[in-house]
Amino acid sequence: MIDYNSGPQVGQIVRITSGRDAGQYAIIIRLGEEEPFVYLADGEKRKFDRPKKKNIQHLQLIQHISPEVQSSIRETGRVTNGKLRFALAKFKNESKLESKKGDELDGKR
Repeated sequence: MIDYNSGPQVGQIVRITSGRDAGQYAIIIRLGEEEPFVYLADGEKRKFDRPKKKNIQHLQLIQHISPEVQSSIRETGRVTNGKLRFALAKFKNESKLESKKGDELDGKR
């Protein structure tokens, strides 16, 4: 069972709320040495080898952790940029499906 209330976790998807990349999604690939910071990558603009250091106050933590990314980082200490892109695309497709299901339940199309 994943505890989302324990703070940011490796493999967790976030939405950036401030800065140049506001509105975009990324994945936490490393927790910072200093408390409020994490390192983000998306596999496209921000590659694994050059992650963005970001204050967690400038992020919206999404209650979704990519098991593929999390296990890859746990096992090898790194993850491919393709796997990051795949995890984000999978999350975006799932969230679109969820919103469509909600619209259909509400009687909207």
